[in-house]
Amino acid sequence: MNDQFTTPKTMKSVIYRRIRSTLLEQGSSTKVELSDTLGISFPTISKFLSKMEKEGELLLVGLDQSSGGRRAKRFAYNPEHMLGLAIFLERTETNFTIFNCLGEVKEQSKTNSVDNIDRLTKLIDAILVKYPKISSIAIGVPGSVDNGRVFFIPDYEHFQDVDLKKYYEDYFSIPVVVENDMNAAVLGYYKYKGSKENQSLIYLSSGQNGPGSGIMINGEVVRGSTFFSGEVSFVPLYDDRNFLQALGNKSKSFREDNKIDAVARLIASFTAIINPHTFIFCSDEVTASSIEEITLSSSKYIPRAHLPEITMSDWKQDYLLGLQSLGLGLMISNTGM
Repeated sequence: MNDQFTTPKTMKSVIYRRIRSTLLEQGSSTKVELSDTLGISFPTISKFLSKMEKEGELLLVGLDQSSGGRRAKRFAYNPEHMLGLAIFLERTETNFTIFNCLGEVKEQSKTNSVDNIDRLTKLIDAILVKYPKISSIAIGVPGSVDNGRVFFIPDYEHFQDVDLKKYYEDYFSIPVVVENDMNAAVLGYYKYKGSKENQSLIYLSSGQNGPGSGIMINGEVVRGSTFFSGEVSFVPLYDDRNFLQALGNKSKSFREDNKIDAVARLIASFTAIINPHTFIFCSDEVTASSIEEITLSSSKYIPRAHLPEITMSDWKQDYLLGLQSLGLGLMISNTGM
């Protein structure tokens, strides 16, 4: 095995993750097949699968044909054994989705905006009562996040400097991941809509609290040395104005003529520094014609041959899919808290 283990709990987590991932990807396997595929001894595989079968994680889907001895059991992963919750905060509403281990959505809904921890806790509590099999929580926030601690979140003072990951893992005893909204959106786009592996992508939103972007280089989300990556409001595009100031009003759109040049300059900056494959707008913030204008304006600053593909996508869906991807990662590594 290539994984480096530091503690028995880490080793256990890695073995569970690899067994679950393999079964979910391949559909079904026997103990011998899993042992060969993963390079883990047959006795170890047998021990883990026996425990997983006893706890309802595995489904017996048949017996292989005999080659002279006992017929080997064929197992599939039970996708309903664990569920995940992905939830994100916005100024006007709170969106959430519940999904199984195959990423199939059990419920997707929205409710009133929550502006403090007590209200968010009550909402999650109510969801957990309805879905007691939830085994991971992925929370998206419109702010900067450092390993679960929210440290730059304009207009959400009750979440400022709060370690949401630690707070909710202590409160619910469920693994939690907290992510910036645009980082989650670019991850969701890459995982479910990207055409190639190891792509470099930029996802831009005007946002309800000012513009932000998710940056991915070679298939990896870039968070930066102080987890401040993507805060494009501060990019100085003109002598006397940064990107936020150049946009002027806070209308949730890049369609107006007075914003086209600012966006084109931002695309040119990203192109010169990162040279991404794709630049993605939220589909409710641009139109096909405004994308053409932005592309034309960008080509004044960067030769058109080097510009990324400029497209648009459903931001809310990408955001939830990104959080779902993070939640699934927690679920398949889960050994209990």
